[in-house]
Amino acid sequence: MTAADLTAARQESPNGPRRHVATDLALIATFAALIAVCSIIPGISLGPASITLQTLAVMLAGAVLGANRGLLAVLLFMAVGAAGLPVFSGGSAGLAPFAGPTVGYLVSFPLAAWLIGFIVERLPRRKVATSIPLIFVAGLIANLVFVHTLGPLGLAWRAEMGIGAAFVFDLAFWPGDLVKTLIVAIVATAVHRAFPALLPRR
Repeated sequence: MTAADLTAARQESPNGPRRHVATDLALIATFAALIAVCSIIPGISLGPASITLQTLAVMLAGAVLGANRGLLAVLLFMAVGAAGLPVFSGGSAGLAPFAGPTVGYLVSFPLAAWLIGFIVERLPRRKVATSIPLIFVAGLIANLVFVHTLGPLGLAWRAEMGIGAAFVFDLAFWPGDLVKTLIVAIVATAVHRAFPALLPRR
């Protein structure tokens, strides 16, 4: 390697990582804003919890950005809400939602975004015919492991429901989540085909 090559490497190496960091921060902020918008759109109230577009945006963040950036996008959304901006469901804000009946769902969101991202990063994404069903299954797994487990447990804890009753109540969210998971799979597949370098290669 010549002296000129070394000089060029020194000039390029700082800029490359900076560009990647700037892009990552922009994507994380964008998806945090998307989650906030989907959260404050009025949903269907079922008593202690509501059917909203929140889980769609959370799962989309993980499926599109991958595990780490998806997790950070959800955590940023939660931090902004905890700081006082009305971005939680129903326009609520502050720490009160973390002590309410939906605390289990809130806690599950970053974990679910991370899990679907973790799975999607490892899936073959070249063919639409296989990518959509595989991402759909990844979303189902993330929903089942975290959202529809921690959510009912939070209801049982804070809404004074029996555990069995809380899980029965949670069944009302499944039809909508199946539709939202399918949308996530379709959108994520389209994004990855348009931007194949968006996720890290495994």
